[in-house]
Amino acid sequence: MPSRPTLIRAAAVPALAAALALSGAGCSSIKSGAPAAGPSSDNRAVRNGGTLTVALSAEPDKLDPTLARTLVGRTVFNAICEKLYDVDAKLNVVPQLAAALPQFSSDGKTVTIKVRSGVKFADGTPLDAAAVKASLDRHMTLSGSARKTELSSVASVSVTDPATVSIALKSPFVPLTAVLADRSGMIMSPAALKSAGANFGTNPVCVGPFKFATRVAQDRIEVVKDPNYYDAAKVHLDKVVYRIIADATTRFNNLRSGDADVLDTVATTDVEALKSDPNLRLLTSDSLGYQGITVNLGNANGVGKPAGTLAAPYAGPLATNAKVRQAFERSIDRAALNTVVFGGQFTPACGPISAASPLSSDAAQACPKHDPAAAKQLLAQAGVATPVKVSMVQANDPVERRLGEALQAQVKEGGFDLQLQPTEFSASLDQTDAGKFQLYRIGWSGRIDPDGNIASFVQTQGSQNISGYSNPAVDDLLSQARAAPDTAKRRDLYGQLITKLHEDVPLMYLYRAKNLTGVSSKVAGVQVYGDGLIRLGAAGFAA
Repeated sequence: MPSRPTLIRAAAVPALAAALALSGAGCSSIKSGAPAAGPSSDNRAVRNGGTLTVALSAEPDKLDPTLARTLVGRTVFNAICEKLYDVDAKLNVVPQLAAALPQFSSDGKTVTIKVRSGVKFADGTPLDAAAVKASLDRHMTLSGSARKTELSSVASVSVTDPATVSIALKSPFVPLTAVLADRSGMIMSPAALKSAGANFGTNPVCVGPFKFATRVAQDRIEVVKDPNYYDAAKVHLDKVVYRIIADATTRFNNLRSGDADVLDTVATTDVEALKSDPNLRLLTSDSLGYQGITVNLGNANGVGKPAGTLAAPYAGPLATNAKVRQAFERSIDRAALNTVVFGGQFTPACGPISAASPLSSDAAQACPKHDPAAAKQLLAQAGVATPVKVSMVQANDPVERRLGEALQAQVKEGGFDLQLQPTEFSASLDQTDAGKFQLYRIGWSGRIDPDGNIASFVQTQGSQNISGYSNPAVDDLLSQARAAPDTAKRRDLYGQLITKLHEDVPLMYLYRAKNLTGVSSKVAGVQVYGDGLIRLGAAGFAA
């Protein structure tokens, strides 16, 4: 799921360990310290009632768990669409709509999930095993599903009894529990799916502390307390309004004025001002994701379709010659980007796996060195005239513009003429899905298992492979890593995979951010874990 472009060291070791129990020349290694201890939260007593306003940094895409891709969308889903599993404050996987952690057969190919009893959807219909099967089948088969790659190891789902689901796997799939702790595990009302069909996202019906009320495009999304929720007695707020405010300064001013109570993404330039304001609090946690640049190699027919030959104006040596892409990456100074654009508050990154992960290795953290002279040599070897003109789609906001301008200046030294194309965020998703780009400045909010940070983006015809990248060797390494129960084996496989990604360069990883959330001191109970989601189920106005 793409995260807002201006968004890591993952603190996912406990969750990943639990899930596992059921290098070339010119590269250096990116290291990071231990992740921050624990999530950000506030446990003061709260009173019942009231409307909480959250300032969102971008417009969510479809509010349909099968189709959705954005971090801001996941933030809204957290209030209205629970999953079979969730993560706790320490990022351990825990049951949510499931009654217990899944049971795996001895060969790892059959998974049994018990469904929580006495649960109702927001429309009052019961949650049962048939509802779970209906949602999982839809995630796997609906045209345009962003969940297909996540669940591609699933052969079939069957109902054993009203409270039990059996999942048959094509081969052992170690990350399954982690996958079901995100949108692939969100269960939708079968009645609502039947009545709404493809329009489910206009009025989503799931299980959650709140239920969908209304949406005004580019303005707000409103949710209200759901009396059918199984834990409704612990929900304090009457209503939550998610206001779409793309400009970081405007968001911050709304928080300071009291027009917003929570701010989902604090700009690094506003951190010190927020800290110094006695009426505000800053919640921080290490993100599980990364920020980078996706290169269009062959997305000529749309995401998920077979790769093809790009046409003008998207064709060019960047798409056809790996040396040109390597040259672009060697032109980037990640440390300088972090210092100039983000005040040194983030961490340079060169791959999808955090250095804190048990599946990290020297190969996984290898990083092409910043070397403009080497970049120009690569372009000479590729036989292309300089400067090489390329364009980059990016979000249309001040922080993203600063980042784009910094990249523009850096790659100029390496022989590139980078043209920036600022675009409204949700519109940029549609544009790049259609393959109408050369470079796209986009990130990913991250998952507790590295497979969730890699497979959908680089697997051939992956559900979020907007690059059009295809490498059978990478596909094979992904399949092996998904099936390997041994940590050391998975670590080695991911190291080999990332080495190949550095050779082919379908993506360029730039930095890992922190989740920076601003909260009014009038509000208590807001929680933000490493997954970056704002949890409001227990939040309210301080008593």
